[in-house]
Amino acid sequence: MIAKPELALERPKEESLLRRLLRNRSGAVGLVLVAAFLITGLLGALGATPYPSLEQHPRDRLKGPSETYILGTDMFGRDLASRLIEGAANSLQVALLSVGLATLAGTTIGTIAGYIGGTLDNIIMRVMDIFFALPALLLALLVVTVLGPGINSTVLAIAVVYTPIFARVARGPVLSVKEMEFITATRCLGLPESRILLRHVLPNTLAPLIVQVSLALSWALLTEAGLSFLGLGTQPPRASWGVMLSESRGLAELAPWLMLYPGIAIMLGVLGFNLLGDGLRDVLDPRMRGRM
Repeated sequence: MIAKPELALERPKEESLLRRLLRNRSGAVGLVLVAAFLITGLLGALGATPYPSLEQHPRDRLKGPSETYILGTDMFGRDLASRLIEGAANSLQVALLSVGLATLAGTTIGTIAGYIGGTLDNIIMRVMDIFFALPALLLALLVVTVLGPGINSTVLAIAVVYTPIFARVARGPVLSVKEMEFITATRCLGLPESRILLRHVLPNTLAPLIVQVSLALSWALLTEAGLSFLGLGTQPPRASWGVMLSESRGLAELAPWLMLYPGIAIMLGVLGFNLLGDGLRDVLDPRMRGRM
């Protein structure tokens, strides 16, 4: 009698990151809000708005929401919905560029400091502490004041503010990963330090960096709106949610929609990135998976 081969136990398939994120309540809501924000920003970048954002209709100034103007018009007769869509594109551009620069610079600084250690680590971290000693908005105002108002200055200001945060977030995991046994084994094999750092250390520190990117995008969005509100960020006549709030200050009673819709847009954008960051933290943390 021929013995039947034993059936190999099938390993359970690990769920994809997207599926685990959708199962997380905060992550799912945040993902929907961020997706809506990205789509709106893409439409604004492509110019797919109901009206040109700078087109003025003097006879329709301060018109409330209607079939012709879904969200109403401003004091110059410009369509508010078109301005909001273009504002999303400008805010998204500033947020992505600034956080991208901060991530690149901060991760590089923190990884090198944590991996090399010693005197270099102490010097770099003390410099980062100097930046931490200044309030974020005050530091951004200082940079923009020195460089002058505008989108480029805003991008650089936000990047300077959040680079120390990424440096600390990257340094922490590197300090623990570089002492693990598999790193010691790679050194015994004679691999160059640069390869060990890029191929083995850095990939094992990506989880907290991904979460930090999502949270930093929410902060960047809020900071850009604040600087534009103060007249130091995006300059009129370009649309920005912060500029739209600033222009509507004296018309809050006469045309409340001018302040309401940009405020809601900023709130939903910041909320979306924060919820997405919370969801990513839960999904990427192995200790939290069993509770989901």
